[in-house]
Amino acid sequence: MKQLLLCSALAGLLVGCRQAPREEIALIPASAFEATIDNRPVGLYTLRAGDLCMQVTNYGARVVALWTPDRDGRLDDIVLGYETLDRYVNNTGERFLGAVVGPVANRIADGAFSLDGERYTLPQNDHGQTLHGGQTGLDRVVWDVVEQSDDRLVLHYLHGDGEEGFPGNLDITMTYALTDDNAFRIDYEATTDRPTVVNLSHHSFFNLAGEGRGTILDHELMIRASRIVPVDERLIPTGEIADVEGTPFDFRTPTAIGARIDADDEQLHNGRGYDLNWVVDRRSDSDVEPIASVYEPTTGRVMEVWSDQPGIQFYSGNFFDGATAGKYGRPLRFRESIALEAQKFPDAPNHEAFPSTTLRPGERYTQTCIYRFATR
Repeated sequence: MKQLLLCSALAGLLVGCRQAPREEIALIPASAFEATIDNRPVGLYTLRAGDLCMQVTNYGARVVALWTPDRDGRLDDIVLGYETLDRYVNNTGERFLGAVVGPVANRIADGAFSLDGERYTLPQNDHGQTLHGGQTGLDRVVWDVVEQSDDRLVLHYLHGDGEEGFPGNLDITMTYALTDDNAFRIDYEATTDRPTVVNLSHHSFFNLAGEGRGTILDHELMIRASRIVPVDERLIPTGEIADVEGTPFDFRTPTAIGARIDADDEQLHNGRGYDLNWVVDRRSDSDVEPIASVYEPTTGRVMEVWSDQPGIQFYSGNFFDGATAGKYGRPLRFRESIALEAQKFPDAPNHEAFPSTTLRPGERYTQTCIYRFATR
């Protein structure tokens, strides 16, 4: 059993700190995250660059807070999170807030896959499926802090052979960095000593008006994709690839998220809203390209998503119910946040036609995702 030794009282009080010349912002105190879990130290780290300020904990490599300016220069925290480590460890709400997910993001059907003729069985933690790595995915472990600077945090984790049923010692290094042009950049690298599967992704929930500040249905979304990966009632891909033309899934031009979210469509019924993988219309095989953008009209905030991955999962916060509050005491309600997860396709280990998630000894898995912020 995991032992959580809190080093100080986890009071949710906020303290003032100067970020850039714009205004005062309230940082979460580092003391609220100082602990030892499984004999590994946990902390809270603050990064700054450009007009951005971000706080990250190495428990699950979670983005706890991210402040960006609106069109008038006012800063607000635009990601969902909790104010203490204890609330992440003893979670009664959404498990994946701000975390890295994997070693295989998204769902694996029936918690099983075959690789090189061998069958692997995984924990089933989502109605008979394996979601985001199993019962103890990368979001529920303590990452080693390899390097820290004002604008950069390098994290490392060795996902051991047989951990959560996955084969191979998967050696992962991940870098979070803020840039002077107001971007949050994530770089992943991984190697293995046995054939395995890997598909990492980032799972921040965004509300560009600010955490707990209302609906995301008025956010205007663009996804550079002309196809989706349809799913069944378990949210497992059917194996088809479907065209978005004439459907509620056509976001090739900016469209309010709420415009078609309640349409009478089987895919929307299955996910209680948007919860699908879009097949990116890529211009190259491996370049980091713009693949999606979101605009919030009240604040003028814009978030662009850049990636080198073939897919992006868009989730419209359909399973939040307001029963849990965020770090500022405001309820986390239905359809008041979105996730945009750059990745390969769901259940790819069970679909030969999908982009491969297989990683072999001597190969190196790499991935880059960038969330770039601006206003208009």
